[in-house]
Amino acid sequence: MSDQQTAAARSDLSASLADADAAYRDVDADIADYGEATVETVADAYDRATDLLDRYEGQATGTGRENFKNFIQFQDAFASLVEDLPDEMPGRDAFEAANDRFDKRRLSEDDFERARADLEPAGEVAGLLAERRAALERYREVRREVGHAIADLREDIADAERLVELGEADLDAPIEKIRDPIETYNDAVSEAFAEFKAETGAREVLSFVAATHDYSLVGFRDPPETLREYVETREAGTETIGDLLEYARYSNSKLDHYVEDPAALKRAVATNETYLERLDADPCNWRGRRNPPRSCGGASRSWSRSSRGSPPKRWSPT
Repeated sequence: MSDQQTAAARSDLSASLADADAAYRDVDADIADYGEATVETVADAYDRATDLLDRYEGQATGTGRENFKNFIQFQDAFASLVEDLPDEMPGRDAFEAANDRFDKRRLSEDDFERARADLEPAGEVAGLLAERRAALERYREVRREVGHAIADLREDIADAERLVELGEADLDAPIEKIRDPIETYNDAVSEAFAEFKAETGAREVLSFVAATHDYSLVGFRDPPETLREYVETREAGTETIGDLLEYARYSNSKLDHYVEDPAALKRAVATNETYLERLDADPCNWRGRRNPPRSCGGASRSWSRSSRGSPPKRWSPT
């Protein structure tokens, strides 16, 4: 990709993030205008009404004793639902209009279709909750893409700074003899760290990453403070990073079955998804160093000439 194309892509991401943010704020403002509890009440009523329509459409139409029995049950159930609605509830008129259609001695499938059309205004209010969830998911998706783009940009800057440091070095010097052992080392460390990250609790992984701060040859970014504090103090910190990322995408009601404080997990993990997703062994790789990065603990010690390039069985940060 050319520099112009890269710049255009980054500009598009910025515009997409702004659009996603505006879309979420707009639907959230619409919900606030009605009131969160009011929208939830409308959504519950709308779901119950459409459920009745779906259940009885094929049973309360036509002739026959059983059909008539179902018709009476449906008529009573729908009327009771409408009567119990708050008088000032947005969309109440839509429910009353639908109920009026059933005030007759016999129903047809057309009556059910017209009732669904009557309920559409209430459905628009009820749909705001799903619309907001979709807008939030879109915002988070674009934000992750922006985070990846920022990380890529940082890598580009680091590469450029590295070239400046090289100065007058002969970039065309033959490197065939050292390329294979370097790549073997890098592959071994990458594989070991991937296994360590996948199988070890987030608390232990981030503790190891934080410990590398004292070693100048390892360029791990320090774990964000909110994330580190969460995994150190909460029971969920013993879960793997992969599990925490999955939990962060759950709704609060679903997440409540897995952790004590869903909001705390989302504050700590959801806001740091890019950091966790991109956490890998790259800072431990051997890139032009005279010696392998000694601070990467078990990986560098486990990899030796006797192993002939075989990756260590288990990453050990000790």
